[in-house]
Amino acid sequence: MSRDPLLQPYTLKHLTLKNRIMTTSHEPAYPEDGMPKERYAAYHAERARAGVALAMTAGSAAVSRDSPPVFNNILAYKDEVVPWIRQLTDACHEHGCAVMIQLTHLGRRTGWNKGDWLPSVSSSKHREPAHKAFPKLAEDWDIERIISDFADATERMKEGGMDGIELQVYGHLLDQFWSPLTNDLDGPYGGATLETRMAMPMAVLRAIRDRVGDDFIVGVRYTADEAATGGITPEEGLEISRRLADSGMVDFLNVIRGRIHTDPAMTDVIPIQGMKSAPHLDFAGAVRKATGMPTFHAARIPDVATARHAVADGLLDMVGMTRAHMADPHIVKKIVEGREEDIRPCVGATYCLDRIYEAGDALCIHNPATGRELSMPHTITPAGTRRKVVIVGAGPGGLEAARVAAERGHDVTVFEAQPDPGGQVRLTAQNKRRREMIGIIDWRMAQCAARDVTFHFNTFAEAGDVTALSPDIVIVATGGLPNMELFETGEEQTLAVSAWDLIAGDVKPAETVLIYDESGDHPGLMAAEVAAEAGARVEVMTPDRTFAPDIMGMNLVPYMRSLQDKDTIFTVARRLLDITREGNQLKATIGTDYSDHRVEQFYDQVVVNYGTLPMDELYFALRPLSSNEGAVDHDALTSGRPQKVSRNPDGSFQLFRIGDAVSARNTHAAIYDALRLMKDL
Repeated sequence: MSRDPLLQPYTLKHLTLKNRIMTTSHEPAYPEDGMPKERYAAYHAERARAGVALAMTAGSAAVSRDSPPVFNNILAYKDEVVPWIRQLTDACHEHGCAVMIQLTHLGRRTGWNKGDWLPSVSSSKHREPAHKAFPKLAEDWDIERIISDFADATERMKEGGMDGIELQVYGHLLDQFWSPLTNDLDGPYGGATLETRMAMPMAVLRAIRDRVGDDFIVGVRYTADEAATGGITPEEGLEISRRLADSGMVDFLNVIRGRIHTDPAMTDVIPIQGMKSAPHLDFAGAVRKATGMPTFHAARIPDVATARHAVADGLLDMVGMTRAHMADPHIVKKIVEGREEDIRPCVGATYCLDRIYEAGDALCIHNPATGRELSMPHTITPAGTRRKVVIVGAGPGGLEAARVAAERGHDVTVFEAQPDPGGQVRLTAQNKRRREMIGIIDWRMAQCAARDVTFHFNTFAEAGDVTALSPDIVIVATGGLPNMELFETGEEQTLAVSAWDLIAGDVKPAETVLIYDESGDHPGLMAAEVAAEAGARVEVMTPDRTFAPDIMGMNLVPYMRSLQDKDTIFTVARRLLDITREGNQLKATIGTDYSDHRVEQFYDQVVVNYGTLPMDELYFALRPLSSNEGAVDHDALTSGRPQKVSRNPDGSFQLFRIGDAVSARNTHAAIYDALRLMKDL
């Protein structure tokens, strides 16, 4: 029996959880037609198979028709959900993992122009800034209907084999009722007192207990401190916690601190890289101490040491490591096997959540198998024949190719022109707030070192260096260099510098700086930060109607916090057409896609962020020497079959290029390129 606090069993009511690690409720946006079908089940089953004790699914499942999902949520108000829930619970129970589900009514945190086009409903007359729909103030019949909907949905979940449910009471309808900031009602459910504000959640709990009995596990994930003027205070949050405990209707408390009504507020609740780890853990511990209730919590607990501290010091009974399990679903298995150093780290990039809030599906920035369990492996299988693999480039894509090839059992050599691995990720990590990104590189280097991959740094590989090794497979992962041409001009702007130049420190910011961002990704705002922090007057300009769309909501927050108190302005819908020198300044000709309007403005420095162009000279030099001439069978690639293209009978090796050596994309794309290609070679 292990003495590790994380591996001790925990008894919750009648349910024995085999350890103290759980994944908290989150919606990966994998449902199909509102149902958790094969992809959804496979995602949770992978983590269950590796030892997670409790999977809290959904984030959240909608109990009513007038709570249409803002992203692809489970529709718990439909009877046809039951067999799909049964498939999900069976898939996790098979591996000894308990399964519960979070239920909600979104209230004002949704829109009216989707689903059945019903008006959103709330205890508040104000729209939520993040979702913008103006709600209808709930009437008595709305309240009665929604209470019944919660009970109906709980009964469906019980019928589907769930071990319990969790009510979502932060930012959604039930929290809107009990927060003094969002209850504009009068009467028994109104905002006058804590008792009347809590009346709606308490009525829901009573209806659920009347429907499913006292034995079924019911918990609450709730805001115990809104950290906002006029909102629920820590003292009132502790009183709410005591009332929930004293009600006898709640089996566990899952503690949240903060609000989620805006992107910045949500980012404080769910911190991203560069923010403090586990910022609300001590507060969750205070709730546990005050109530004696089984207490769960998750908020940027990315590492085993922090999780172990939370349990060992009595702060939590169950610790949520949700984003960490998106990065590595096998955390528990690796703890059990004494392989904690092999855990793929969560680097806090929050690519997963930002994609969801942009109506995408949850993907990990550096584990492309997450969410693709039906087609991509988390564990690499050995190849039948050992082959010689040469990889040029030790950025994230090249290192992933090396790792996978080595795990397949191949003989792997990597050339890298720079003295250190990392490519653009190493550049990114120069920003102190984003330095955790280097974990993407460090983990792969450690995995490669454990499998005897040979590295040649400070080596600008040419075709002869590659062919001298007599390879069977060559992967060109040379990345790209900044594109300094303006849109459709065909001329490189020699008077401008790249965003990379500022980020790397190769060029110092001038006094007045134009950051012209036509790419909309991190380098533009990273360069703006460098310039602003140096005291420059900065204008961030984009031809698009919004700035930095590829950074997305939560990751935009720290940039705005960094820039808004400095001399920085943002200009949208303006296109940089030309740059000329006039005296000791640069004259920028600026237009717009919307009209023939033109203006001339003067700056000391113009910085361009317009993606990258592939460093592809080596690839084209090797093409005529390869058997496939660089061609890729897309059908084979996307269906998981080996590459067998043969275009040149005299070729001696297969040749492929990945990542930005193909076209400017992102870190996830480069790593996904590598995994899905190399797993079958």
